[in-house]
Amino acid sequence: MLIIFLIISILAISENNYIIIRSPVRAEITEIKLSKIGQFGLLRKPRPYIPAHYHTGIDIKRPTQNYIDEPIFPIAKGKVISIRRDGPYANLIIEHDHKHIKFWSLYEHISGIIVNLNDIVSPDQPIAHFMNKIELDRYGWQFDHFHLEVLKVQPLKLDPNKEHPDLLFKSYSLDCYTEKDLNRYYYNPIEFIQSFPDILEQPKGKQK
Repeated sequence: MLIIFLIISILAISENNYIIIRSPVRAEITEIKLSKIGQFGLLRKPRPYIPAHYHTGIDIKRPTQNYIDEPIFPIAKGKVISIRRDGPYANLIIEHDHKHIKFWSLYEHISGIIVNLNDIVSPDQPIAHFMNKIELDRYGWQFDHFHLEVLKVQPLKLDPNKEHPDLLFKSYSLDCYTEKDLNRYYYNPIEFIQSFPDILEQPKGKQK
C-alpha cells in the first residue's frame, strides 16, 4: 500500500491530475498498481539465455479495462532520442534536462507509439499506449504493463539498421548483476521524482 501511495503522490500533476497513466478516478491511490514483480531493485530469477539480474525500473499495470488505446504519458518534458516500434519489447527513450540535471526515461512493452524521433514531449500529451488485446494474445499476457526506467547516465548508443532505423540507444536493463551496477546506472523512479518535486512542470493556476 505504501508503494502505491508513493507512486500516485509523485506522478500526479496539476488540477487536472495528469499522471503517467490515465485512470477513471485520477487522484485515487488505489488506481495505480505495480505488477507482482514490478518493484525497482527486485532480484529477477534467471531465465533461458538471461542471467539473474536486478530490476532496473518499475512495471506499471494497466489502470482500466481499455484494451484498445490505453495511453501512457512521459514523466517530464524532454526529447525523444530512440524508438523501437515492433514486438513485445517495443520501447522509446526520452532525454531530459531539468535544472541542468540530465537524465533519461525509458518506456518498454508499449504499443501504438505516437511520437517520432527528435519530438519534444510533455506530460500532458500521451506518447504511446499499453498493448491491446490482440498484441497480448500474440506476445503473452505477462506484458500487460509497461516498464519505466530513469537512467543516471546516457543509454548505450546503437548503430541504426534497416529493421529498426530509429533504434539509436538501449538501456542497461540486463546488465545490472549487482546492486553496485544498479545504482551506477539507475535512479529508483520513485525516489528520483521525489527529489525533484517540480519535475512534472505543473501548469499555472490553482493547485489542489
